[in-house]
Amino acid sequence: MKKLTKAERQQQLQTILNDNPFLTDEALSQTFNVSIQTIRLDRLEKNIPELRERIKDVACQNRDEVKALPIDEVIGEIVELQLDKVAISILDIQDEHVFHRNKIARGHFLFAQANSLCVALMDDEFALTAKSEVKFVSPVKLGERVITKALLVEKKNNRAVIEVVSTVKQRMVFTGKFEMYYVSEGENND
Repeated sequence: MKKLTKAERQQQLQTILNDNPFLTDEALSQTFNVSIQTIRLDRLEKNIPELRERIKDVACQNRDEVKALPIDEVIGEIVELQLDKVAISILDIQDEHVFHRNKIARGHFLFAQANSLCVALMDDEFALTAKSEVKFVSPVKLGERVITKALLVEKKNNRAVIEVVSTVKQRMVFTGKFEMYYVSEGENND
């Protein structure tokens, strides 16, 4: 990449973050081949909020209210939720999520992120996981960000099928097919 002027870099920074607000300052500094401090100064000058604030902004704009469980029981941070359609969450892998000897994420955290996202996706006061088929595709390491997307495929007869894909930097790390049991108001459940 050729050396950009400050104005060109700031314009491209704004464009990139409009397309993907989840990029870290570290990733942006590598993209532009400048220091992290330069990226932070560019963001300040262009009034671009830090990562946490950008995530909160996206979450507020793209989120229905979770019905099936308290929001603080969802593993990861929900950034998009359209009930009975699609949900996306982010989980930053920290020390408490990894095996200490090799710094690889424990599988139950990836499963919990996917499973709780499926429950949150349901447009119902009561939803439980009835069955799941999961595949751990690639290890996730300390410090990596897992983006999980859940998509409702089918919903009928008190059962919903949801497909889940988790990625790290566009690399698939986990997939799953979850069958959820739900009880809708007004349905006869004898």
